[in-house]
Amino acid sequence: MITFLSGKLVEALPTQVVVDVRGVGYEVLIPLSSFDRLPKPGGDVHLLTHLAIREDAHVLYGFMTAAERDLFRLLIHTVSGIGPKIALNVLSGMSPVAFRGAVGSADVRALSQISGVGKKTAERIVVELKDRMGGIGALEATSAARALGPLEQQVNDGVLALVALGFKQPEAFEAIRASQAVLGPDASVEALVRASLRKP
Repeated sequence: MITFLSGKLVEALPTQVVVDVRGVGYEVLIPLSSFDRLPKPGGDVHLLTHLAIREDAHVLYGFMTAAERDLFRLLIHTVSGIGPKIALNVLSGMSPVAFRGAVGSADVRALSQISGVGKKTAERIVVELKDRMGGIGALEATSAARALGPLEQQVNDGVLALVALGFKQPEAFEAIRASQAVLGPDASVEALVRASLRKP
């Protein structure tokens, strides 16, 4: 599994890039949200990746942030009828925070405005993801509106990580809060997540 690429950005288009990693050129499909954060061609770039293996091709998808890749994986692994192409469209159409907010508020209209996502698909996204990330939409909408304190940010990041790993939002919130109480305020997000995963 290729989990990231670090190298020189050779070519950048809104939907794909070519990255030179020690003389090997990798073609990587990306969402618009990642394209906006790319350096100029010739600059150093670090892309988180997801490798999809099909009968006729091995396709690399690249992301500038972990939140983008986590949402991409959540969509293709959880929502029936959504493959990599539509998942990229979702990321190109709205930020992860806006997407979680739309799911949390069951905003089918906003979701159905994304290219390739009709009303039925938008409804399916809400139904299949609301239990897992509905509360996070409200949490992230609040965080976007105001700056979070360090402890709140730790909880927020830890909850997002656990949801990406399959937890439902209320369980994730409870687990991170409990781990934080045991490990203390100086614990890293990684330590909180690991401690939460060890709980029976």
